[in-house]
Amino acid sequence: MKKVTILCGLILALLTSINFNAAAQMSKQGKGALIGGAGGAVAGALIGKSVGGAVIGGAIGAGGGYIIGNEARRREEKRRRAAYLERRRAWKRAHPGKAYPY
Repeated sequence: MKKVTILCGLILALLTSINFNAAAQMSKQGKGALIGGAGGAVAGALIGKSVGGAVIGGAIGAGGGYIIGNEARRREEKRRRAAYLERRRAWKRAHPGKAYPY
């Protein structure tokens, strides 16, 4: 139990430091993979009570986190593209016959 507590504390400290230091530079997929991997490793260690369980849980969690982060990125890009097209349509209605200033 003491090892699990120490492991959880170290993972939490690592995640916190990585999140604060590299939040602006890391993609949504990377953040999802990191958080999912850490959560999966902790869950795997608790369930499997061994290093093998932590490794398997970390790999599964990282894969799941990457997929979730990728979907969030795609949703954000779709929303951003729709907002751009709406601004463009509004500008063209207000300025007929002129080209949109990209």
